[in-house]
Amino acid sequence: MSTLEQASASPMPNGITDPNFRPLPGRVGNLTVPQQHALQTLKNQLLDEGHFVEERMDDPMLLRPAIYFRLAIFLRARKFDVPKAKAMLLAAEQWRLDMKIDDIVQSVACLLLSVDYPDLAQRRNFDFAEKKEVDQYYPQYYHKMDKDGRPVYIERLGKLNVPALYGITTKERLLQRLILEYERFLTDRLPACSAAVGHPVETVCTILDLKGVSLSSFYQVRDYVNEASKIGQDRYPECMGKFYIINAPWGFSAVWSLIKPWLDEVTVSKIEILGSSYQQKLLQDIRAEDLPADLGGKCKCAGGCSLSDAGPWNPDEKTGNGVA
Repeated sequence: MSTLEQASASPMPNGITDPNFRPLPGRVGNLTVPQQHALQTLKNQLLDEGHFVEERMDDPMLLRPAIYFRLAIFLRARKFDVPKAKAMLLAAEQWRLDMKIDDIVQSVACLLLSVDYPDLAQRRNFDFAEKKEVDQYYPQYYHKMDKDGRPVYIERLGKLNVPALYGITTKERLLQRLILEYERFLTDRLPACSAAVGHPVETVCTILDLKGVSLSSFYQVRDYVNEASKIGQDRYPECMGKFYIINAPWGFSAVWSLIKPWLDEVTVSKIEILGSSYQQKLLQDIRAEDLPADLGGKCKCAGGCSLSDAGPWNPDEKTGNGVA
């Protein structure tokens, strides 16, 4: 019996086809006895108190083990302290009600069905119709996977044009879009990536490009960045796998000193700051055919990588290279 098997008190997740997969500590398939007990205790308390939401907290989908994503991530975020994890999770659930998250998510279903059912289009509450225009002034997009199967998220902060951006949208709508993408990350992108690589994928690889960034533009959008970082840490914790800041300009330390206090120590430890010679590092973790050409890769999606939504979650989308 291996050391991993001896240490783990939880069974391996279902649906694994990767023979080399070994869960990291604190994940289902590699929980200690106290961690497994904490997981079950939290679930039982939520059930007893009527707070358990089955569609989010007990997902039976392939490679989405029961109570794994919603409960285990909050437990890991609070070092398996059940009272603290429970408080964090319940605060997130109340936030979902306050922000009407289900309405935002359901609006996408209405949008997808509106061709066959036109009346549904009238019922949707959120449709980010300005996506193509916003992409010109603040590109933010998911694009394929890294070598570990994580979806890659790219943000081009250096292209930020705040006056133009807020001329076509608002901070509130940007935050709604951010929330929608977090929800799709959990319900669509992670399961698709997991199925593609044959083992659970639960985090994202982020590339933040600062080429051309100006301190004045950052100051104008700092409220949005602050709220966005809090949403990620407090409502969708434990999603960061790798985080690369590229093209960090001279004087970036001033901007970093503003951002860093908004982030917890674990988050900060996952961030790697690179200058203009970043390509080799990115290509160590992302295949050239999966990395956009303007970031040093070979991918040239038809219509542009930032609008392609290319990845295993969108198998019908083709790139200019003929690679989905």
